[in-house]
Amino acid sequence: MKNSVFEIPKPQNEPVLSYLPGSKEREDLKQMISLLKKQKMHIPVIIGGKEIFTDETGNCVIPHEKEHILAYYHKAGEKEVHEAIQSAMDAKRIWDNLDWNERASIFLKAAALISGPYRALMNAATMLAQSKTAYQAEIDAVCELCDFFRFNAYFMDQIYKEQPENSHSVWNKTEYRSLEGFVFAITPFNFTSIAGNLPTSPALCGNTVVWKPSSASVYSNYLIMKILSEAGLPDGVINFIPGSGKQIGEIVLKDRHLAGVHFTGSTDTFDGIWKTVGEHISEYDTYPRLVGETGGKDFIFVHESADAEEVVSAIVRGAFEYQGQKCSAASRVYLPSGMEKETDDRLKKMVSEIKMGDPEDFRNFMAAVIDQPSFDKIKSYIDDAKESEEAEILCGGECSDQIGYFIEPTVIKTKNPSFKTMQEEIFGPVVTIYVYDESCLEETLRLCDGTSKYALTGAVFAKDPQAIREMSRILSQAAGNFYINDKPTGAVVGQQPFGGARKSGTNDKAGSKTNLMRWISQRSIKENFEPPKGFDYPYMQEE
Repeated sequence: MKNSVFEIPKPQNEPVLSYLPGSKEREDLKQMISLLKKQKMHIPVIIGGKEIFTDETGNCVIPHEKEHILAYYHKAGEKEVHEAIQSAMDAKRIWDNLDWNERASIFLKAAALISGPYRALMNAATMLAQSKTAYQAEIDAVCELCDFFRFNAYFMDQIYKEQPENSHSVWNKTEYRSLEGFVFAITPFNFTSIAGNLPTSPALCGNTVVWKPSSASVYSNYLIMKILSEAGLPDGVINFIPGSGKQIGEIVLKDRHLAGVHFTGSTDTFDGIWKTVGEHISEYDTYPRLVGETGGKDFIFVHESADAEEVVSAIVRGAFEYQGQKCSAASRVYLPSGMEKETDDRLKKMVSEIKMGDPEDFRNFMAAVIDQPSFDKIKSYIDDAKESEEAEILCGGECSDQIGYFIEPTVIKTKNPSFKTMQEEIFGPVVTIYVYDESCLEETLRLCDGTSKYALTGAVFAKDPQAIREMSRILSQAAGNFYINDKPTGAVVGQQPFGGARKSGTNDKAGSKTNLMRWISQRSIKENFEPPKGFDYPYMQEE
């Protein structure tokens, strides 16, 4: 259909279902969880649309029931990695020439499948393999993933419409090309939606992708691949290669056809990617685009005019939802001394009411952390606080890995604003409070700004408008996503584009046009309808 100009309507964010007792969605979800727990699938490597079962496998386990194996996933070796790169390069010739609206329709259909017939499947898989509650799975694996697919298609439409000015007898055009080469997507365990977005946003723009999923979320990520295939994604556009990050990265990051990296994960890993790319920069056909979102040490800064009840709610939800395994999770709090007692009392009461356990029990607010290494790391921070003279445990602090990887919601109080739990990313249900003197507001704001190497999310609480303006000004570089009287988590696609700077990443804002522009290479085209027929200009005439 070449004789039409298509337009993608601006989408609405996918509604979040309630899962109330007696609701159909609750019953469907419980039935799906039961069904998946009875199965043990084998998850293949997928290259050029072919399912490949290798000699080396890993286990997909339930973190809150660690002896239960959900699936076995097959790991890509050196041979498969090279094949995945070649498959991406081969598929590019066809995919890049497909009309943009045909590419968009595939992802719009995938969103319809996820929000419709596969809603319970995506939620159940994420609840089981990543230990999310029904609500946390719903807002992630369904709503945000659908939002990424729909809004990215809309953003691409808006980008392609942006054209330059013209002059008499000249038609100027901008062509939005894909990058020359393939894109390497490296995705995290904690959000199914991010795992789906990182390979698909470059693909939407005509790029082909080699996707290395986190070993802890292969289960839900494989389902995304199956749904994309059902939606019509051609073979080889996205190649799915679970396995060792070190082994895969060693090969992919040194390939001359590497055109970009789309990454979410640790700061140390992203630093290593930059270093490897820098060491091989003269060997690439083009300069690779490096787009990454990494760690955070996200703050809540409280002014003396704030409402204590609102502050405590933000701390509990911001720090403990999904066990604090969000890069945006509240991890440090700056509290005025005049609010200390009321806040402590409210926190202890609210935290004592939190139920933790299997997410199949919908009364639970928290479940398990993802795996043994995460459990051990988080526990070590709690143990250090217990032993330190500079800190105390206000509430929580108990850990058990007998059945699953359970860590109580833990609140630490410290007298030292540079205590390690005020500076280092923990990535678990641990938040640290530092109490400051109200007379030292500006000094403490600057302390907050300079304590951490990260700048991802942050929140300020105040009823005083002047205080809000002052806190916003001093903390202007401290967070890429800044919240006023709200918790520092829960960015919504199309509403709060997400990303941070400093050592939190490149701030390319997932869920916005800005991110898509990183996967596009513009070509400016000038067509002259009246070309000159000589070299001379009017000014050259004699007096």
